[in-house]
Amino acid sequence: MGFLSQRVERCDLKAGDHIYSWRTPVFAYSHHGIYIGDDKVVHFTQEQNFSPGGSPSFCVSSSAQAYAVLCLDSDCASREHESGVVMSCLNCFLGGGSLYRFEYGVRPVVLMTKVRSGTCTVAKSDPPEDVIHRAKYLLQNGGFWKYDVLLNNCEDFACYVFIPMAVMSYLPLKMLVSNLVALVAMPVQYSFNRYACDIGVRDDVIKVEVENIASFLAFVH
Repeated sequence: MGFLSQRVERCDLKAGDHIYSWRTPVFAYSHHGIYIGDDKVVHFTQEQNFSPGGSPSFCVSSSAQAYAVLCLDSDCASREHESGVVMSCLNCFLGGGSLYRFEYGVRPVVLMTKVRSGTCTVAKSDPPEDVIHRAKYLLQNGGFWKYDVLLNNCEDFACYVFIPMAVMSYLPLKMLVSNLVALVAMPVQYSFNRYACDIGVRDDVIKVEVENIASFLAFVH
C-alpha cells in the first residue's frame, strides 16, 4: 500500500478487490465498487443512472457530475432487478478517472494520518471468494435498500461486501469526519474522530450475512 497514494494499475487488480476512483479534481468525492474479474465491477449507484439490459448504452456513475461514455460492452450496466446494484465494465466504472484500491487491515496510525477518508480501514477483510459471493448475490437479488449519498452509498456497499457489518447511527459520524473546520482548526481531534468512526473499532455495528441483509435493512429503516 502506498502511504500517500493507493493508485494501482489495471494489471495489478485481483478479483475481489475493493476499488475506487475520484470523481472531482479536488478529490472531494470518490465512487467505490468491487472488482470481480474479467474487467467487470459490481457497484452501487442511483437507480435512474442505469438501464437494465444488454444493449450499447451510456453508462454513468453515482457522481453528481456524472461522466458519460458510450459503451459497446453488451454486459455493461446490466442488472437483474430494479436495484441500484449494477455490474459494469471497468472503463465505465472509472468514468475517465484513475484507479485506486481501498486498503483493509491498516495500522491505526496510517488511518489517522490519511488526509482523505474513504481510502482505508483498520478492519480486516474477508477472503476474496466471500467478497465476490456477496457482490454477486446483491447484484442478482438486490436488498441493499435505496441509494442515499449520506446514509447508504457506494462506499457503504463496498465496505459491507468486504466485511458484512451493517452500520448503525452512521449519518452523524459521517458528518463529523467530513467536518472541514475540525480538519483545519483541530487536526489532532480530526484524526482521533476519524479513528473513532472507523468501522473496525466501533461498537455500534452488527454482523449481518448477505442472505439476511434485505430483511435487516427493512427492519432498521
